[in-house]
Amino acid sequence: MDLEFLKQATKKELPRSRWEHTLRVAETAIGLAKREGVDPCKTEIAAILHDYCKSWSEQDLVHWIKQKHLPQEFLEYNKELWHAPAGAAVACEKFGIRDEMILNAIRYHTTGRPAMSKLEKIIFLADYIEPGRRFPEVGEVRRIAEKHLDLAVLKALDNTIIFLVNRSQKIYPLTLDARNDLLDRVTQKNSREESI
Repeated sequence: MDLEFLKQATKKELPRSRWEHTLRVAETAIGLAKREGVDPCKTEIAAILHDYCKSWSEQDLVHWIKQKHLPQEFLEYNKELWHAPAGAAVACEKFGIRDEMILNAIRYHTTGRPAMSKLEKIIFLADYIEPGRRFPEVGEVRRIAEKHLDLAVLKALDNTIIFLVNRSQKIYPLTLDARNDLLDRVTQKNSREESI
């Protein structure tokens, strides 16, 4: 896959601020990928395409979700989630990406899911902690991310859930499932390490 072509195609779809965010996500994700032993090329492709549909109109996203038979349940939740499944479908259809690891990293970067791959965690986390993000909780997640991928993703999921609860918004079920699954994995890993 021609990365420069993907960059130019994505840049055309996004306003300048969103494109700059995308570049910061890619840089952050590549750093995490190198540390975690994940393919940096796949990581960069997923990062560049993760917000491809972010600036599409609500009508265009709804049309794409319905036309491509994506899960209709997304439409019952905040529209900020919609660009992720649509983006994965676009990556497959428009750009010929068939690698499920890349497609899942795009598909679940807003919601998370149980049993996330390292690449999925990296894109989810890089989107949350990239240097342009400015909200009170991000500093703590960045510090955790320096040493522990899973703990940082877990903290980001916790923060997201608290944010939505505090605003009386619905929480997409996969986000809760992702949080609970990761909590179980972290707890089990800690228990095994303590028993050694």
